[in-house]
Amino acid sequence: MAIERIVDTGIHDEDSEEKQVEVSLRPTNFNEYIGQDRLKKNLGLAIDATKKRGGSLDHILLYGPPGLGKTTMANVIAHEIGANLRVTSGPAIEKAGDLASILTNLQDGDILFIDEIHGLPRTVEEILYSAMEDYKLDIIIGKGPAARSVRLDLPQFTVIGATTRTGSLAAPLRDRFGHIHRLEFYHPEDISKIISRSSRILESQIKPEASDLLSTRARLTPRIANRLLKRVRDYADVNGDGIIDAPTTQNALKMLEIDELGLDSADRNLLLAIIENYGTRPVGLTTISALTGDETTTIEDFYEPYLMQIGFLQRTPRGRVVTKKAFDHLDKEYLEN
Repeated sequence: MAIERIVDTGIHDEDSEEKQVEVSLRPTNFNEYIGQDRLKKNLGLAIDATKKRGGSLDHILLYGPPGLGKTTMANVIAHEIGANLRVTSGPAIEKAGDLASILTNLQDGDILFIDEIHGLPRTVEEILYSAMEDYKLDIIIGKGPAARSVRLDLPQFTVIGATTRTGSLAAPLRDRFGHIHRLEFYHPEDISKIISRSSRILESQIKPEASDLLSTRARLTPRIANRLLKRVRDYADVNGDGIIDAPTTQNALKMLEIDELGLDSADRNLLLAIIENYGTRPVGLTTISALTGDETTTIEDFYEPYLMQIGFLQRTPRGRVVTKKAFDHLDKEYLEN
């Protein structure tokens, strides 16, 4: 079983256990949603236009690395337009009947949020095409010679799809989204604001220098920022007076083995494994997987995005290459081949 990392952008068991807190940390409107200004501007315009002319909002596809707020944005869109939000995930819809049950229970104007939409089976995808484009559902009744096709009318609804892997989506499905937006990594200033906001909701006092310090360790990702805040809050409660200041934050991060760039021991081990075995030469993804013991999808979805964002790892046609910046950070000699 894989060990959960504090800087892992996936959802942990602790996030499920603290579900009520997690929900309370989510913003409910664009004013509370910090960062992603370009996305908010574009979606705000679409929502205002939809309200003015009536009807349903065009289908929306949100993509980008995990932890950047795709699910939160779906909740904000539903709140802003005043629609009911139905939530499911691609892997949970295993057969056509599952999707038919969901679609036939929607009302006019409802929003169907499909997380990990790239995990939809192809047979389910094909049914979703006509549902999204024509608001029709084609189902087969009966078997063998007696089987017949029935077309059902569906209410006008909006699909919001979220994915970390747009390349895995079939082109016909992508083409049915009127709005396709990428969520970008956040700026440290925005992360600091998110930490300050979350600390107020959690009724925990944090000094500005501590929130600034945490923002540099949160890998530009709100989910990690909130998780780090909770861990530092625990440390401050046990080892101090509950007030989160810079020295307390430094000590907590040292205990968690998170360095000044937000890398944990797993990140450093991955980079060191490549450096010690291959130096500056390109390395294939399957080779990295064998070196670290992690699955290729884990490396692609959880390790690479941030390491590439900070310029420590590059993708080339021949494989992954560790950059000089990573060598310098790990205090390793950089020898070009």
